[in-house]
Amino acid sequence: MAESAPRGGLFSSLRGLSATGLELLQVRLELFAVEIQEEKARAIGLAVYGIAAVILLGAGAIFSAAFVTVLLWDNNRLLALGVFSALFLGGGLFCLLAARRLTRTPSGLFSGSLAEISRDRAALSGDDAAKP
Repeated sequence: MAESAPRGGLFSSLRGLSATGLELLQVRLELFAVEIQEEKARAIGLAVYGIAAVILLGAGAIFSAAFVTVLLWDNNRLLALGVFSALFLGGGLFCLLAARRLTRTPSGLFSGSLAEISRDRAALSGDDAAKP
């Protein structure tokens, strides 16, 4: 009878440890889900505003170029067309380079979750780095 008490204590300890581990896993998965939702909302907002900006700025630039070209039709129509062509091509090249630079920088997706997992692993291994 004395043997069954320690073994029962061992099983209850293992059960408690597994429950704690599952709870920790659930919290980390919930954090992943929140980060995915935040990134999805950010990406959708960025796409909507970006598309609207491209359409509106493009239409405005074309109408401005047409207005100035018609205004200078008698004197300098070729100069006006050349200047606006250079401006549009320069702006397009700038945007292309900026987009290329943005794709090369990491987005930081899951950085919070990865930091928490690193802290958990350090705490479980007994490192002093786990302390805040």
